[in-house]
Amino acid sequence: MKKFRLFAVLLSMGIVFSGCNNTQKGAGIGAGGGALLGAIVGKIAGNTAVGAAVGGAVGAGAGALIGKKMDKAKAEAEAVKNAQVESVTDANGLQAVKVTFDSGILFASGSATLSSTASTSLFQFAQVLKNNAACDVAVQGYTDNDPWKNSTAEQSVQKNLELSQNRAQAVTTYLLSQGVPSTQIRSTMGYGESNPVADNSTAAGKAQNRRVEVYLYASEAMIKAAEAGTLQ
Repeated sequence: MKKFRLFAVLLSMGIVFSGCNNTQKGAGIGAGGGALLGAIVGKIAGNTAVGAAVGGAVGAGAGALIGKKMDKAKAEAEAVKNAQVESVTDANGLQAVKVTFDSGILFASGSATLSSTASTSLFQFAQVLKNNAACDVAVQGYTDNDPWKNSTAEQSVQKNLELSQNRAQAVTTYLLSQGVPSTQIRSTMGYGESNPVADNSTAAGKAQNRRVEVYLYASEAMIKAAEAGTLQ
């Protein structure tokens, strides 16, 4: 019963926030914030794997300032060709930006070599990251669950994991080559077949699961500046 009540509260928060921009949502989440709430909300609407390790609650005022910064980053990312952009919640309960690139746009089948189309999109995206240098960045690669030819099920899982890691690294390497600071990209991870976003039993679902996600989230420095009221 307690779990149900908690979920109901969070669901109602989501309904309230659906009509708000990131600044308003940042204030609301910050007011109830903290790592615990961030983890719970993150599982529903974001990614608890990303977020600065600050500990404790982030105040409403700081959340609002960070939300405003994320509004700006999201608007810029939405102009990037072939990018799917959405607002999510990080592990601190703060607003973050998730940018998804279909791996079919970035890579040929079974390859971790960036295509010419990818270069165009990622060149634009690199400018977004540089324009929002106060944001930390996490790059995550994923695959569908298709088996590899002449491989066992276990070998296929491992090969998909390696492919996802290589693809995530290829995106990171390109972004760095375009002047994105190495200190800004905090993690580059491949997750293989895990965390599917669609049904792997259909071709359309598999296409959605083959992807690279990039998260822009509040750095520790941004959070401290927001709490001090000096975040511009």
